[in-house]
Amino acid sequence: MKTTLPGRGVLVAAVSTLAVTLSACGSDEPSDGSASSGSAATASETAESTAPAAAAGPFGPGCAAVPADGPGSFAGMAAAPVAAAASANPALSALVQAVTAANLGDSLNTQQNITVLAPANPAFEAIPADALQALLADSAQLTAVLTHHVIQGRLTPEQLAGTHTTLNNDEVTIEGAGQSFTIPGEGTIAGTDASVICGNVPTANATVYVIDQVLTPAG
Repeated sequence: MKTTLPGRGVLVAAVSTLAVTLSACGSDEPSDGSASSGSAATASETAESTAPAAAAGPFGPGCAAVPADGPGSFAGMAAAPVAAAASANPALSALVQAVTAANLGDSLNTQQNITVLAPANPAFEAIPADALQALLADSAQLTAVLTHHVIQGRLTPEQLAGTHTTLNNDEVTIEGAGQSFTIPGEGTIAGTDASVICGNVPTANATVYVIDQVLTPAG
């Protein structure tokens, strides 16, 4: 049987086509580590996209209790020093009573650039009535408790987590990120974790984070 072989021209054409195909495939592959660089960039972008987003303004479910207008509104509080701003907000009336009992209103109003962890009314209601009355009657202890809620410097949400020195010359530790922050229960009078329920609220001289427990100094 006679076998017919392809001519020389056909073979040359086939080899040329194969060479071009292989060259094209090879050119698609990244060089100089670009593949690993791309993977690292993608991983970084993924990490950033999953990080908790910090709040640009007031945040938290407790902010719904802030009046829409008037002296107790966000706009009204922003124009007043912190103790005066709190006195206009009905959600902080128990705190204002405690500040008045300790005669700290003027001191807080004249401080510059502070952060106040402000217990809302339910935080004081969580303290047994006899213990609360005893605290309000003990000026020295009440002053220590209230100044334990005040930190030097206006802390943004990005700066809030960490251990901070208070005006009571002790420390408070805040945990969390984004728009979720807590203070461990061993640092509260009721022994229950405190949560920020309305944070990043500006006043004329302070940034306020409203919390749902009353804090207590260590010891």
